[in-house]
Amino acid sequence: MKNRDRIIRYYQGTDNGELAARLIDLADSAAKGRPYAVSEFVSPGAVQIGETIQAHAPALVLRTFGGYQGAERVKLAFVSDDYDGPVDFNLTACRVKWDSRYRLLSHRDVLGSLMGLGIGRERFGDIIMQDDGAVILADTALLQYLKQNFTKVAMVSVTVEEMPLSDIAPRQEKVKEIKTTVASLRLDAVASSGFGISRTKAAEAIKGDRVQVNWQPAKGPSQDVQEGDVISLRGKGRMELAQITGTSRKGRIGVLLKRYM
Repeated sequence: MKNRDRIIRYYQGTDNGELAARLIDLADSAAKGRPYAVSEFVSPGAVQIGETIQAHAPALVLRTFGGYQGAERVKLAFVSDDYDGPVDFNLTACRVKWDSRYRLLSHRDVLGSLMGLGIGRERFGDIIMQDDGAVILADTALLQYLKQNFTKVAMVSVTVEEMPLSDIAPRQEKVKEIKTTVASLRLDAVASSGFGISRTKAAEAIKGDRVQVNWQPAKGPSQDVQEGDVISLRGKGRMELAQITGTSRKGRIGVLLKRYM
């Protein structure tokens, strides 16, 4: 790809240089004769990198799939524009069941148990929590391993079985709109207003690596955010700075925040 180095340098500034390089290699393999090439699971922010690469490779089409409508973590496929066949994303839905008395098990519990088995985060996608279990989107090759080895979540016994992707309902999120003003567009100020916590606690969360901006680690409390940025706080969910509405006479900045519940 002609602009390989320039694309990698650009994304190095957001700590995504290595991911950009891997995706460029993937796109190159499709451009050199393969009908398509599929990535590992990536965060939503990586889709933008894929779109940038595709814009510099007009002979390729970018497709994304995470197993169901509205998936956050997806796989990217660079597809030759003269290929009209199906794309195998090598993706399977795993139904994890446990006794409904333990319904307080959390997303973090399931994620921690998976990581405890040494499974890289790139090997599985969304974890959808349910009253008596969870659905994990994973590489198809992981299914048998999970059936044999994923037997406990936080000391609770679980079982794993395959389920059809078609059985997964589309993602539905409740959105709470927050119209407010902030002293500045610093990350700690916006996070404080959106998540309903003090600015001091917001700054502590940022310094404690519990906050991401556009699915990348926050750089610090003073980091500026802009319209369209997605801010996530571990344990509190995520929100979008949907609109900057203006400046008051006292110099405060009006913002519209969308909090995803």
